[in-house]
Amino acid sequence: MTPLVSVVIPTYNRATDLKRALTSVLRQTWQHWEVLVVDNHSTDNVAEVIDHFQDPRFRMLSVHNHGVIAVSRNLGVANAHGEFVAFLDSDDWWAPRKLERSMQELGAGADIVYHDLYLARSNRNGWRLRRLVTRPLWSPALRCLIARGNVLTNSSVVVRRCLLLDIGGLSEDPALVSWEDYECWLRLAVVTEKFHRLAEPLGWYWAGGGNMSSPQRTIRNLERIREMYFGSAGCQDDGELPGWYNYGMGRARFHLREYPEAWLHMKRAIRGDLYPNVRAKALLTLGESMIRGHLAALRF
Repeated sequence: MTPLVSVVIPTYNRATDLKRALTSVLRQTWQHWEVLVVDNHSTDNVAEVIDHFQDPRFRMLSVHNHGVIAVSRNLGVANAHGEFVAFLDSDDWWAPRKLERSMQELGAGADIVYHDLYLARSNRNGWRLRRLVTRPLWSPALRCLIARGNVLTNSSVVVRRCLLLDIGGLSEDPALVSWEDYECWLRLAVVTEKFHRLAEPLGWYWAGGGNMSSPQRTIRNLERIREMYFGSAGCQDDGELPGWYNYGMGRARFHLREYPEAWLHMKRAIRGDLYPNVRAKALLTLGESMIRGHLAALRF
């Protein structure tokens, strides 16, 4: 029997984007799927968008998630009928062979499959030139995810549903909002090493605005991840936190104009293991933090 894939799409007031996401599922070469749209009581025409397709494989669930998107995703997983769960944010969309390629690897023994996504910042041509790049994991996967940070993108992931149920789903901790996917991969890495990265980009990530990121939220997320996971296993040989952690904290402090703190974190970041492009950005932010901090001090 052909395995069923349950596509879980949380949404809130994104009817136009949702139509694009659903259209991309309909165009899949792998057609044994169902879609669970989990609506956070939108005030736009989400229901009309779903009804427009007149496809019985689309189901809509409603929930008040109070800003915790993991509540929506967990409701979708709990109501899924499929052996596999594919996550898709309502403002992202897939290439036609995304499910087919993912299921080939899952059928060959993988537990979690993921891939790069193209970055889309506008509806104009040209957004194919940039990617949201993922990275392969080394073993042990948990240590790799701690050392390198989140190298999986949520809308690219297809995972065995039984594993999600085994770990209790995604964390609904408010301090992890917007990072609940990374924390989920960390817990999945405790129960399986079978992560597989597909080499080709098989979808689009919408970066044109409307996401939930903010410097304050990033700081809160990083501090919560540190509390939960960064004991001795999360530190480098000299006892410092991973480079990506200090880079993320430094960028957040920089955006808050806390330049001395940004400088300190970037100084620590460049001593860590960073990808070349991130290291270049860290060096630029280090220099700019020093200059801006000095100028701010002169004003007083």
